[in-house]
Amino acid sequence: MDLRTTTRPAADVESRRRFTTGKALVIGALLVLAAPGTAYANSVSVTVQTPGATLGPTAIDSSVSTNAHCTSGLVSGGGIDQATGTGTGSNGNHVLGTEPSSDGTTEFTGTTGVVGTDVAYWIAKGGSGGQINSSFSTTPYAMCLTSSLINHTQVVMNKANTPTTATTVGLVTASCPSGTVLLGGGALVSPSNTGNLKAIASFPTFNDAAHDFGKKAAADGSTNPDSWSAVGWDNSTNASNETYAYAICSGSGINVSGVTVKVRFSEAAGPNTGSTGQNTTVSCGTGDGNLVSGGAAVSGGSVTTTDFTGPGSAGDHLNGSFPSDASGNPVGNGTTTAASWTAFTHTGGMGSTTTHSDVWALCANDGI
Repeated sequence: MDLRTTTRPAADVESRRRFTTGKALVIGALLVLAAPGTAYANSVSVTVQTPGATLGPTAIDSSVSTNAHCTSGLVSGGGIDQATGTGTGSNGNHVLGTEPSSDGTTEFTGTTGVVGTDVAYWIAKGGSGGQINSSFSTTPYAMCLTSSLINHTQVVMNKANTPTTATTVGLVTASCPSGTVLLGGGALVSPSNTGNLKAIASFPTFNDAAHDFGKKAAADGSTNPDSWSAVGWDNSTNASNETYAYAICSGSGINVSGVTVKVRFSEAAGPNTGSTGQNTTVSCGTGDGNLVSGGAAVSGGSVTTTDFTGPGSAGDHLNGSFPSDASGNPVGNGTTTAASWTAFTHTGGMGSTTTHSDVWALCANDGI
C-alpha cells in the first residue's frame, strides 16, 4: 500500500480537528491570563456637577463663594472657572479657593489632618483686586465619583502662615494616609479681602525626597502620587496670610493595591502680555483610566524638575482650573465623559517672558 496516498476516515479527522482547536483555545486562554498588562474592567465613573456662574465680586477687594453639589457619588476633586471681561479691568478677578466642603459653605481651616469624610460639595471662591468688571463671575465644578471599590473618601488638610513677604512662594503640602490613594485636591488662601493675595497653584505631588516633599510637582506619566500642594502668592507683604492645601484620598480600610492613578501634565510658555489670558489643556490617554480630577498653576516654569517658583510678574494669577473638552471648553452639568482638564491663566497689568502655564489631569482605574 502506498502510504503517501493513505487517507483517514472523516470521523477521525474531525475528532483530531476538535482536539487541536480545543487545545489551542485552552492555551490561548492561559496566555491571556498570564500576559502582563492585561486590561481589566474599571468601575470608576465620574459625573460633573455645576450650577453655572455666580456673578461677582462686585466690589474692590472683596470675594464671592459658590458651590457645586454631588447629589450622588463623592467628590474626587473639583474646579473653578472665572469670567474676566476685557481691558485692564480683567486683571482684578482671581482664584482665592477651589476646595472641598462638608456643606457648600463651611471651609476646612481648623486643625490639620483628616478634616472630613465622604465629602460631597466643592467650593469655588473668587476675589477681586483693585479693579472690578461687570463681567466678573465664578463657576464651580464638582467631580462626583462612583466606584465599586472606592466607596468612601477622606479629606486631609495642611496649612501654613505663608506667604508673608511680597512675591515669595507660599507653598504647603497635604499628604494622604498610608495605604490610601490620592484622587484629587484643592487650595485656599486667606484673608479674602486684601486684593493682592491669590492661589496660583494646586497640583499633585509626592511626599518624597525626589519631589522635595511636595515642592516639585508630579510629572507626566507618573503613577499614584500621594500628596497635593497649594501655592499662595501676594504682591504685597502681609503677616496674616494663610495658605491651605487639601488632599482627597480614598477612605481608610479600602484595599487600593490594585488602583492606578495616572498623571497627565502639560506646560506652556505664557501668558506674556499684560492684561491677557490663555488656556492650557491636557487629556487622559487610552488606557489611563477615567478623569477624576485635575490641577493648575501659573508659575516660573519647569515645575516637575525644580522646586516651584513664582511667575514673572507679581500680578499673574489663575482664573480657572476645570474639567473640559480637548479644546479647553468647560463641560456642562451632568457630563459623564469628560477626559480633559484646563488651566486658565492670566497676567496682571505687566507682561513677562518667564511666566508659564501648567495643567494636570488625574486619571483613575480601580481594577474592578
